[in-house]
Amino acid sequence: MSSSDRILLVEDDSLIVDALTELLAGAGYAVDTADTQQHAIELATSNDANYQLALLDVTLKYGNGFAVCAAIKEATPEVPVIFLTAADDEFNIVTGLTMGADDYVSKPFRPRELLARIAAAIRRSQPNRRTVNLGPIHIDVERAYVERDGVELTLSALEYRLLLLFATSQQKLITRDMIREALWDSAGMYIEENTLSVYIKRLRDKVEEDPSHPQLIQTVRGMGYKTKG
Repeated sequence: MSSSDRILLVEDDSLIVDALTELLAGAGYAVDTADTQQHAIELATSNDANYQLALLDVTLKYGNGFAVCAAIKEATPEVPVIFLTAADDEFNIVTGLTMGADDYVSKPFRPRELLARIAAAIRRSQPNRRTVNLGPIHIDVERAYVERDGVELTLSALEYRLLLLFATSQQKLITRDMIREALWDSAGMYIEENTLSVYIKRLRDKVEEDPSHPQLIQTVRGMGYKTKG
């Protein structure tokens, strides 16, 4: 995780705050919380504010999310805002989007969908951030974060290095010697032929839609592999 990946969570329901903080921290984000409009605006507009996204509840016991959104967009218009709204609250959804919010998520939200929307909003706001795509696989190199269709993929260090090699060498022949050399630096040991095959299989099991008929990492018989993004 990058130390700059901070999210401002504005919510006054302590149960939701606890659940979201745990969810976001588990995804690699640092989270600051506020349960009132005034506190949220103070955090968002402070001199050391460095948020990559604000997640705002529309209705607060003291104030509302619209005022917080307005303050954020005035101070740091590049910071994306996502509203948490009631499922049937069309008025607040439209109002929030009209005010400059980047997205909304209806309660009760699905954790994976929320994380996917957060990651997408941050990516859109940081076009120069180094990312690599291999078909539907998205790799955020800065955070070593990998997802497919908005769902995070959990890879070992060697699997990640191997995926990054494939993703940055698309349409090129990748020999087993090239793979062994790339993994040598990470593992600090010689990689046997059979072990290489195991790593390839494990990676395919995680990134391919149908690992028995791989489309992203294709075998070139007698030569190595080629990726097709």
